[in-house]
Amino acid sequence: MSVEAWVEVRALVPRGWEELVAGILSDAGCQGAREGSSAPNPAPLPEGMSLVRSHYSARADSAERREELEAKAAALGEIDEELQRVELSFRELPPEDYAKSWKKVWRPFRCGKLAVVAPWTEAALRPGDVRMELEPGGVFGTGRHATTRMILSSLQERLRGGERVLDCGSGTGILAVAARLFGAREAAGFDIDEGSAAVATDLAERNGVGAGVTFLEGDFSCLSELSPPYEVVLANLYSDLLISHAEELEAALAPGGWLCVSGLNASREEAVTEAMRGVGLSVTDRRARGVWRCLILERR
Repeated sequence: MSVEAWVEVRALVPRGWEELVAGILSDAGCQGAREGSSAPNPAPLPEGMSLVRSHYSARADSAERREELEAKAAALGEIDEELQRVELSFRELPPEDYAKSWKKVWRPFRCGKLAVVAPWTEAALRPGDVRMELEPGGVFGTGRHATTRMILSSLQERLRGGERVLDCGSGTGILAVAARLFGAREAAGFDIDEGSAAVATDLAERNGVGAGVTFLEGDFSCLSELSPPYEVVLANLYSDLLISHAEELEAALAPGGWLCVSGLNASREEAVTEAMRGVGLSVTDRRARGVWRCLILERR
């Protein structure tokens, strides 16, 4: 990981909402969200509150950037009144702080049979585990978020082997690479974040499936460079994007295939379901984790 200066975002969060706030920070371009203080003897927090810390590059720091993050935190109050208590603070870190902290605090994790490990770990795997080697600390997330985990679980349960899979908003590529590891014949993904295709391609090659995966950088216009339809379409996106691109998602789906969407919270489930119903897709299964939702949709 390159050495550079970072800004730490510290979010004071009502207990029980840590994962939601971590996801919001991640979606806003912050990296490595984790709970608790890094200090050896931290000051006690207000009763009922937790601390969530994340980071972003000092090169991207500005008054406008901080105001944008504070506005996202303030908007959380629309989800639940308790979230009006979220408070953000910022502090600059010397270059070595963030770079060194990753290997100290990052731990392997599993989702079903998928065991996600860092290159330097020697974690013992269970019989039947599928190993994915992931360099943590990347700009586009590490797969721990609830929405990603729900899609990973759906892939493991529903893939039969030999499918073609499309991941819309592929980020690190973890979903597309996992699909290949669990038997998909090929997978493709696209994401608007700068550098995402290179990061995702590296993940595929690192895990031995580079030959069967294609990643592009861009929005839904990338579909013209790919080869839909796909038997499985994944979309871990904001609810507004799921709604506005419902037609493209339906068009990318092969007859008899299934669409898995997440990135929406409970308050937007009905709106997303209605938008999908409008293009001929119905919910056939759903998952919930905290405030987050994951929907499986098929043609009526």
